[in-house]
Amino acid sequence: QVQLVESGGGLVQAGGSLRLSCAASERTDSFFAMGWFRQAPGKEREFVAAIRWMTPTTEYADSVKGRFSISKDNRQNTVYLQMNSLKPEDTAVYFCAARNTIGPMTRGYYYWGQGTQVTVSS
Repeated sequence: QVQLVESGGGLVQAGGSLRLSCAASERTDSFFAMGWFRQAPGKEREFVAAIRWMTPTTEYADSVKGRFSISKDNRQNTVYLQMNSLKPEDTAVYFCAARNTIGPMTRGYYYWGQGTQVTVSS
């Protein structure tokens, strides 16, 4: 069973930055894509960013374009989410996800981490 472990969440002031990490328990080159999602209180989980593993194509939600950047480290089996210019509306639990089937990068993920809290104060 694939395990994904997120880290790097915390409390930051508006305008600040955080870097989230997601470590996979197996070789990530077996994945088609890995992504980040978030869920704010009272809201549905939403897509944030994703990266394809073999061809490093990336995709972002409109709300984070230009502020967030997703990247990967093949040797460490890790994907990162660099979050800059954070806003209070970015406050949410952030989840790492992976899929090993070909399909849209914004949905259809099978493996999920437990999530890490990101809180942005105004």
